Amino acid sequence: MNSAILGNSARFVLLLAAQVLIFNRIDLFGFINPFPYVLFIILFPVNGNKTGLLVASFFLGLLMDMFCNSGGVHAAACLILAYYRPAVFKFSFGLSYEYQTVKLNDVLSPERFSFILIAVILHHFVLFILEIFKITFLWEILVRTILSTLFTIIICIIIIYIIKPSKR
Repeated sequence: MNSAILGNSARFVLLLAAQVLIFNRIDLFGFINPFPYVLFIILFPVNGNKTGLLVASFFLGLLMDMFCNSGGVHAAACLILAYYRPAVFKFSFGLSYEYQTVKLNDVLSPERFSFILIAVILHHFVLFILEIFKITFLWEILVRTILSTLFTIIICIIIIYIIKPSKR
């Protein structure tokens, strides 16, 4: 079996398990929740199969919805993030994205940070707007998006540095 498929499958299972077993239990101040499972979509190879990413993202979100009993909001947010991922790549990296020289596991540069930030904001905004689904709660949606994004980004950067392959 291809090592990229094995790596992506392991990342899928481990991030989903960590989210369900550890991070779903974290609820700071009643509205700040980390969602580092989006790292699967963020760290998916740039030259990987786009259809495979969409299908895997849908199933990742669907499994999250099953564990959280949330009615499809995670699946929708993951699918939207996976769909707009190339546009976020192009915005953050410019021509580097076109030549597929992007490696997110390297040292955190401003381009990599902006990509992770935009991707997490997009996911969280869609997730919370679908979860609350009332325009009168726009302030709560924005506050939850910003605070959960900050918490998620800190955890994502820590996870990236923990799983970063060592260069020998």
